[in-house]
Amino acid sequence: MTGPEDAGRRVPPDQDRVRDATALSGRGGARDGSSTPDEATLVSERLEATVLGAVQGVGFRWFVLQEAARLELRGWVANRTDGAVVCVVEGPRAALEALLTSLARGPISAQVDRVIPAWMPATGRFERFQIRSGSHPGD
Repeated sequence: MTGPEDAGRRVPPDQDRVRDATALSGRGGARDGSSTPDEATLVSERLEATVLGAVQGVGFRWFVLQEAARLELRGWVANRTDGAVVCVVEGPRAALEALLTSLARGPISAQVDRVIPAWMPATGRFERFQIRSGSHPGD
């Protein structure tokens, strides 16, 4: 697929796939800097999940970081002083539900007793997913 800007020059076939994947992932955007309709629908919800159990000191935050990257989500994860792990993440509902399933499973070294989800509208404030220190006050 080539656009008007490609007229008169050759575009390798895989270049179109990269352009299409960028548009679908919400990382593109119109050339004038405005959001595309795809981007607006991709970041549509926010999940704040608290994970209870033996979830600290077992690589849980790194596990969440990997899952969030795989699902192309944005937000953060942190340990709480009470032994829980809290995750604040934004993205498409289907990806958030997949992350919620992963949180309930956890890494092999963890024992998840319970996940408490809270759903709300996305704020769009996150550019990436990151691990935050336990002393972070949240958003």
